[in-house]
Amino acid sequence: MTCQYNRQQRDVVRSDVPQHQSPQPFTCIDLFAGAGGLSLAAMNIGLKVKVAIEKNKHACNTYRHNLIITDREPYLYNADILKVSPVVIADTHFSGNSCCDIVLGGPPCQGFSVHRLNDAGVDDPRNELILRYFEFVDALKPKAFLMENVPGILWKRHQDYLSKFYEKGKNTGYFIHQPVVLDARDFGVPQRRKRVFILGVRNEVSFNTLWPPTPTHGSKKFRKKNPKLKPWRIAEEVFASPPSCSDENNYHMNHTREMLEVFESTPLNGGSRFQSIRVLPCHKNHNGHKDVYGRIDSSRPGPTMTTACINPSKGRFVHPTEHHGITIRHAARFQTFPEWFTFKGGLIAAGEQIGNAVPIKLGEILLQTILEGLRK
Repeated sequence: MTCQYNRQQRDVVRSDVPQHQSPQPFTCIDLFAGAGGLSLAAMNIGLKVKVAIEKNKHACNTYRHNLIITDREPYLYNADILKVSPVVIADTHFSGNSCCDIVLGGPPCQGFSVHRLNDAGVDDPRNELILRYFEFVDALKPKAFLMENVPGILWKRHQDYLSKFYEKGKNTGYFIHQPVVLDARDFGVPQRRKRVFILGVRNEVSFNTLWPPTPTHGSKKFRKKNPKLKPWRIAEEVFASPPSCSDENNYHMNHTREMLEVFESTPLNGGSRFQSIRVLPCHKNHNGHKDVYGRIDSSRPGPTMTTACINPSKGRFVHPTEHHGITIRHAARFQTFPEWFTFKGGLIAAGEQIGNAVPIKLGEILLQTILEGLRK
């Protein structure tokens, strides 16, 4: 990924992304902004992010450090979105000749997580936040909106929330496309990561482009059918060059001597805990969670970067060839964050921010497709 960043000018220039040259760029708001993954993707393709709202203080510190271009924009609200009035946001930032063209955001997904068993999560109050998201759409009347979430939102147990969301869209004058499940590795991200994206377009707005965008990368099998596809990017490129010694995100968890011996005994590039010298009593009669303490296979796209991606006990997050978990910088590379992007708040907070983010490269492709459809 080619990227230049001038901290003095706070100007991001991506040489591999088409730059929008219009004197009046499309504007957007980023709800549940997190560390700013979608905001950065939007900026990279020429969208003007006017407002961002995020509750977590560490994520806000990260956003502020990396993405606040001027003293006023993006205007970052470090606040609970339930306590921020959509009407006040509309009147304060998008009144007069200023309008909001696109609403972005991914409401917290814990209630929809596929890891929850039986009917757990059905009554999770965080599920209601997708309806709060639409209250902002209703107040701002954007040309389009893009919402991201985990595939679990499509489970039958959560049907009521999604049905209400679509009903609100219809009643407010929006055509909402059916949810699409996209895998980030199909769009140039070196990571297996499936997420749901829902696009809505105001009825009177012409939207002339194919949605969702077609994949740009694929497996060997699919490349035989479509020679235009590029090979999946693999984890090897994430570890190809060591992070800078001056990079404040170049560190990993401190492991005990016992765990270091376990990692040392685990075969390189894809070895699992079953192949190590350590078998916990609870694992003798239970083979679940097979990836925990496993090494990443550098010959394939990496595993999904979760909010606990820096902890080897939570998944296949051990370095392919070194005897420790991945660093914050490695995790950020899997999400296609540029090297200059620095995460604040410490190891655990950084992992959560990275795991919650939309991969930059995927965000750029999705937003570029939306812009093309609106421009036509």
